[in-house]
Amino acid sequence: MNYFAYGSNMNWQQMQRRCPSSQFVCVGRLPDYRFAIARHSRLRKCGTANIFPETGSEVWGIVYQVSDQDLILLDSFEDGYQREQILIHPINDGHRPLESLVYIAPKEDAPPPPDADYKRLMLDGALYWRLPDEYRVMLEKIVVAVP
Repeated sequence: MNYFAYGSNMNWQQMQRRCPSSQFVCVGRLPDYRFAIARHSRLRKCGTANIFPETGSEVWGIVYQVSDQDLILLDSFEDGYQREQILIHPINDGHRPLESLVYIAPKEDAPPPPDADYKRLMLDGALYWRLPDEYRVMLEKIVVAVP
């Protein structure tokens, strides 16, 4: 199963720990969606990533291939998110979009900011997989919670 990661699971080391079977497929983009820190994670006790439909925007992330068994493990980390099927456009190739699983949570009012560790995981993943510069800059501008 293809899985599109747009938050901390872009970090390859975290993804390998959570889903040992995971394999990198491609960097991809999701058109007409917007990234936001818009969920309060009870697991991390800080704000975490979420995506919402928004015409003209796009979300960048990583497509991984994961096993059914690892998908069950991933569900435990993505508590509060629901699985949805969505089409992801692979970067720089002429292939048609890839059907992928993505986790999306209901929008929350006034979620807290992320902590520094969560932001670092996202940024490290964006750098490692070479997401577009302007997208990495957007992630760098995210304000973190003061400890």
